Amino acid sequence: MNKVVLFVIFIFCFSLNAQESKEAFQKKHYILGSDTLSYRILFPKNFDENKQYPLLLFLHGAGERGSDNERQLTHGADLFLNEENRENYPAIVVFPQVPKSDYWAQVDVRRDTIPFQFNFRNQEAPTTSMKLAMQLMDEMKAENFTDDDRIYIGGLSMGGMGTYEMLYRKPEMFAAAFAICGGADTEIVKNYQEGLDIWIFHGETDNVVLPEYSKAMAREINHHGGNAKVSLYPNDNHNSWDSAFAEPYLMEWLFSHHKSEKKSK
Repeated sequence: MNKVVLFVIFIFCFSLNAQESKEAFQKKHYILGSDTLSYRILFPKNFDENKQYPLLLFLHGAGERGSDNERQLTHGADLFLNEENRENYPAIVVFPQVPKSDYWAQVDVRRDTIPFQFNFRNQEAPTTSMKLAMQLMDEMKAENFTDDDRIYIGGLSMGGMGTYEMLYRKPEMFAAAFAICGGADTEIVKNYQEGLDIWIFHGETDNVVLPEYSKAMAREINHHGGNAKVSLYPNDNHNSWDSAFAEPYLMEWLFSHHKSEKKSK
């Protein structure tokens, strides 16, 4: 058997294993009235419903929208499937999926210009997908196996915008958050929880969502007593999630936060 054939077999097996690993995220559907939110959920290894675990909600970007209940795992899932991370940070991880016609954040997007133009409409009712995600999180929070002192949220691009908006609509729920190449109307920060811990990531050459959105959110959060740390990548365009997920201390930083610590300060 020549080297080329061996290489092809290796690549096939590697891809198959990667595909199978994502099946650890169970397929679920959350139904509220006539609306349905597809999502995937990863439970810790040796999950015991008599124990309590942190809960993390991850919001995908616009490119992963759809109805297949798979595409939302394109970016970020591998971080939580990493064996070392699963061992060190056993948590319940939820990846919902937005249909093609919807968004996480309540925002009008003009895609006919570069960079995109955004008109945030935070004062309006949440989108259907945001409403369903909030309700799902309320029900997950109420489960006995959820440690409601350690609930987290993160997202990228459209999901970064959704993260900022979720922190506005559910200010008391989350112990910490991360937002990658997202943005929001800085006015919503006034409604954020006191002492919010958030790690913000953005590429300095991003020509889709300008890095100024992240910088403005960080300034406003810190101005209002929050704790926003910012990582800016000089050579990254919009795909700064690759650099963010490669940050060696992201998981340690995220899971170190407890909501009760903020109340005691």
